Amino acid sequence: MKKVPLRQCIGCREMKPKSELIRVVRSPEGEISIDDAGRKPGRGAYVCRSSDCLRRAQKSRALERAFSQKIADEVYDALAASVEGGGADGQ
Repeated sequence: MKKVPLRQCIGCREMKPKSELIRVVRSPEGEISIDDAGRKPGRGAYVCRSSDCLRRAQKSRALERAFSQKIADEVYDALAASVEGGGADGQ
């Protein structure tokens, strides 16, 4: 059997398979973006494909703590669109 990589959601703090989460990445240049393929270089943080987890992460400023910088509203808007857009099957 193949080992399934687990990652922790920054909203609910639960360990889930990597394929069920959305990866947000900070590039070496400091740019924050959503990593659909999961292969961009840089520091990554994961959030569930749930609007509740996204709201929790935004309220607790979990992304800001993970990346040690202020997160623009456009990043949260893109995450909300990704959650609502139904990318439910992952990559």
